Amino acid sequence: MEDIRAQIEQEVGSWQGVTVHPHRFGGVEFRLGRRELGHIHTEGWADLPFTTRIRDMLVETGRATPHKFGIRGWVSADLDDETVELFRLGYERARVAEAVRETREPGSRTEPDSAFEPGS
Repeated sequence: MEDIRAQIEQEVGSWQGVTVHPHRFGGVEFRLGRRELGHIHTEGWADLPFTTRIRDMLVETGRATPHKFGIRGWVSADLDDETVELFRLGYERARVAEAVRETREPGSRTEPDSAFEPGS
């Protein structure tokens, strides 16, 4: 069990922008900026947040189970090779959300520069 937990921590912690922190209930927590990607409990499972639609799909396909303590918007999964893929799914979603947020920040350019408009 310790080996898979260390492998997951090493892999997820190596992704660009991901930081690893102690989790308040034991184990480790992975973050991208301020967003938690999920955490690993020392007892041997991971908890990850997803939208209701994705959560339902993961549960229906057997890739995860509803959160062990019934927290809405989260799934639980035993630690195995699939766990890294669940963290990857959450990571990719967080990166997309980060990119969208950056384009919406004040001062970001969403319209073409008038000096380079076609026909000028």
